[in-house]
Amino acid sequence: MKNLKNYLLIAIIPLAIMSCSDDDIPVANNVILEFNNTFEGTTIVLGDETDTDATVNTSDAGQVHHFSELKYVISNIRLIKEDGTEIPYNVNDLDNGATIVNQSKTETLEYVLSDIPTANYSQIKFGLGVKSELNTLDQVSFPNFYDAAGENDTEMHWEWGTGYRFTKIEGFYDTDNKELSFHSGSTVEGTVDDESTYTQGVDAYRDITLNLTTAAIVGENAPTIKIEADFDYLLSGNSYTITLVTTSDITNNATPSAHTATEMTKFVDNIGGNGSDDITGMFSITAVEN
Repeated sequence: MKNLKNYLLIAIIPLAIMSCSDDDIPVANNVILEFNNTFEGTTIVLGDETDTDATVNTSDAGQVHHFSELKYVISNIRLIKEDGTEIPYNVNDLDNGATIVNQSKTETLEYVLSDIPTANYSQIKFGLGVKSELNTLDQVSFPNFYDAAGENDTEMHWEWGTGYRFTKIEGFYDTDNKELSFHSGSTVEGTVDDESTYTQGVDAYRDITLNLTTAAIVGENAPTIKIEADFDYLLSGNSYTITLVTTSDITNNATPSAHTATEMTKFVDNIGGNGSDDITGMFSITAVEN
């Protein structure tokens, strides 16, 4: 009988340890998204027309180019558990669920998702841009995002429209440093100043889906998901190989105010995917740090 009691005691101790350990695991923790903007794996250094330190890329069409400004909006973030359950992160709240990645501001290259439920996650989804139902310059509903997007050094408001810029890229191309300027954003159609007539025009929002290289384990630790955005795709994407031209021909043009909404879609499909057979665009997961 004494031996039986000893065996029972030995069996209970590990259960008690396991129980205490489970109780110590928080019900939620942070997930950090870390963005690295590159040209084919080389982190982009911005520079002006004559800056020799700027990172230079060569497109599939043989055009050299570099950027002086690089910004884009990430929103509508969802994490997918290993069992397929989708956990949305403030998907209808631009103040708390959207961010502007700005290559000139190091602090914007990390975005913290707070209070993510404890679980193992195998996939992430997010929007490049702002989905149509939220894409208005709404200072009342989302004052923080509105202000951040409208700052003088950000300028992600359209001056002439009702919505946000989704990407803003400035730079130079060819050996004579012709000006490169690409801004994307959704358009509306209808009567000017009569919002009741507005309908969706060109939709520049793109939904990105990425499989994680290993599960992001949310619980005792706050994992970091490292996301690369390869801007080689701007001119050399899965959808189009683009040769930039001057304003004498607006086809493939990326000079100030010269590209039409239709031409803009080519660049958007390259960096954001076409939404059908390409749902990753320029984005990929390089690592998950648990």
